[in-house]
Amino acid sequence: MKVEDVPQDLKFTEGTPVRHPIYAVDNEGKYQMVNSVGWEAKNEAIQFELDVIQEECDEILERVKKGETSVLEYYAVKNLMTLELLAHYSGIPKRKVRKHMSDPEAFASLDDKTLGAYAEALRMTVEELKTIPEK
Repeated sequence: MKVEDVPQDLKFTEGTPVRHPIYAVDNEGKYQMVNSVGWEAKNEAIQFELDVIQEECDEILERVKKGETSVLEYYAVKNLMTLELLAHYSGIPKRKVRKHMSDPEAFASLDDKTLGAYAEALRMTVEELKTIPEK
């Protein structure tokens, strides 16, 4: 691919400093690194993954509304956090995070300090964390 042909599709990176280095051939036939803000194939893959995550979030939200799991699981998945990541960022042991995610009663009984740790890790307020979203 030539330098002038490096794709610059802004679908997901507009307004962000995100750039993807790509090697392309310049006018002298030498490879050089060129920054790209995205391209169609990569954007389609990202959109597919976002759609899969949204479907998972919708399923979790239904389970939250039925009282089968806590809203913490929904917000973790919505923020692309695994149980391990949430435990790491919140400073709460994995076994407790697992319990708080899977047991709505355990989550409802959490103190403000623990809720604050989760809220900070998820970059939201405690009130937002306690709220079950409409969709």
